[in-house]
Amino acid sequence: MSDAASVAERVARESYGRLVARLAWQWRDLAAAEDALADAFAAALRHWPGQGVPDAPEAWLAAAAQRRLLHHARHTRVTLDPRVTALLDDKEPEAPAREAVPDARLQLMFVCAHPAIAANVHAPLMLQAVLGLDAKVIASAFLVSPTAMAQRLVRAKAKIREAGLRFETPEARELPERMAAVLEAVYAAYTLGRHAPDSPVGDLREEALFLARLTPQLLPDQAEAWGLLALLLHAEARRAAQFDADGRFVPLAAQDPATWSDELIREAEAALWTAAGLRQPGPFQIEAAIQSAHAQRRATGQTPWRAIAELYGVLVHHHASLGARVGQAVARAEAGEPAAAAALLDAVADEAASYAPYWVARAHVLRLAGAPGRQAALQRAIGLTEDPRLRDYLVAQWV
Repeated sequence: MSDAASVAERVARESYGRLVARLAWQWRDLAAAEDALADAFAAALRHWPGQGVPDAPEAWLAAAAQRRLLHHARHTRVTLDPRVTALLDDKEPEAPAREAVPDARLQLMFVCAHPAIAANVHAPLMLQAVLGLDAKVIASAFLVSPTAMAQRLVRAKAKIREAGLRFETPEARELPERMAAVLEAVYAAYTLGRHAPDSPVGDLREEALFLARLTPQLLPDQAEAWGLLALLLHAEARRAAQFDADGRFVPLAAQDPATWSDELIREAEAALWTAAGLRQPGPFQIEAAIQSAHAQRRATGQTPWRAIAELYGVLVHHHASLGARVGQAVARAEAGEPAAAAALLDAVADEAASYAPYWVARAHVLRLAGAPGRQAALQRAIGLTEDPRLRDYLVAQWV
């Protein structure tokens, strides 16, 4: 790959979402922003090999996309718009400066949660339009097929075009009702980045943490925003312990709590207390409470499995996601109820056929129950696991 192509790929990976967010926000048109940026990248690949890579490639791309949007504006006669006319009176647009706090992304995420767009596509649309993920990657976060996710996104963009939805700034009173979708997208982005550190989506982890910290600062009276922040900070506190010095996966039960980040745990606990004080219970707060219970092992040396199982029961009652039900089964098995845990897993077997964590949990629960089928479940888990480090760990359990 040439230097120019390598730089273009890096900028696309690191800055695509930021550039789309900025352009879409300025022009109030997501599709036009994406088209203009695609043209800018194509122009970069034509010009950079001969002219050299510019010192600020992101700014070069932003300026090129701006010119494309202005040209399109001329062509479609929207130049009657005073805002556009003012831009056309000037010379070629200067490259915009890099924003120290690019909160335009968060603004655009709230726009993507417009009530006229189907609720089940709000978060996926944010991941694609704002964070630059493709449908295949997004599909893995929502446990649907890539084809189904691609169709959802195409229908959503068609809806935006047909309805003429504009990227108007949501009023403050509209933000709380759009918050859940934004938090769901941030959580999905963190999860994707956490599980794929060596892939192009690996940078999402830090992006998601930034947005998770920013959201409750903007809307401090929203408990779930604090709950999500607490959840991600607890996960982040244990990130360094997830793999040993040789890069081998270390399961939570085998991790040394002394290696967890005390600073991040304290920050997570503070966020969770703030959420609790607002008295607006929600699934992210419950998940954060579960992680808080796991963190107690750092102080006591024991994991309070009975309390964790009860928290999962509350979580499943209010938000019965597949992941929550699998987690509940593991917690009950660890709390001394392996037969009941196996029954919980049996109840979701059809739904979880291609869900690797389910088969990992099933193998573990069957071992605790002393029931047959562990090896078959483990084999299924190995076949469905894409992360080579986790797969190596599962293969090592094959005894």
